[in-house]
Amino acid sequence: NWGVFEGLLSGVNKYSTAFGRIWLSLVFIFRVLVYLVTAERVWSDDHKDFDCNTKQPGCSNVCFDEFFPVSHVRLWALQLILVTCPSLLVVMHVAYREAREKKHRETVGEDGGRLYLNPGKKRGGLWWTYVCSLVFKAGVDTAFLYVFHSFYPKYTLPRVVKCHAAPCPNTVDCFISKPSEKNIFTLFMVVTAAICILLNLVELAYLVSKRCREGLAARKAR
Repeated sequence: NWGVFEGLLSGVNKYSTAFGRIWLSLVFIFRVLVYLVTAERVWSDDHKDFDCNTKQPGCSNVCFDEFFPVSHVRLWALQLILVTCPSLLVVMHVAYREAREKKHRETVGEDGGRLYLNPGKKRGGLWWTYVCSLVFKAGVDTAFLYVFHSFYPKYTLPRVVKCHAAPCPNTVDCFISKPSEKNIFTLFMVVTAAICILLNLVELAYLVSKRCREGLAARKAR
């Protein structure tokens, strides 16, 4: 249920930078919504309408499996799940801090000091959790772009594929359903993934440079 998943991630906005909010909006508007509304429908007939110019039983199934070892739609679903899971870790870390702060107040009272002035502020372990989540998200998108390029060079599908796998009697021509439409959506998903990688790297550079500036300012103050 992508709606429940979106509800869980909506809390990330409270702890994200401006780049992180743009990334989250881009993921849900241009990746999840496009996946739900169009991609599943475009690829719903990929096996049914995969035609080969032979009547040999099993030939079209074998050729389809050879050319489509993994469905685009299933790869995108796995990519979207993996790329958004690190954001949930940030929310869980903040929830852990808030629980510790609440327990501390119950133990020592309101006048006993605080463990965290702001549990959602990116300091200490939460800063590292957030930075690691950015690295992981950029790494996942990069890995999936490489996988797609390995399966489908230049991220495009040809109109006709040559297949000579057994039990096909000889080299046969197989025709993909709606290749132009599928190429458009594939390139769209690839471009949005590349933009998300760029946003993650920009946000990472922003956080690291901000921490370096704060460290230098603290040294000068001392």
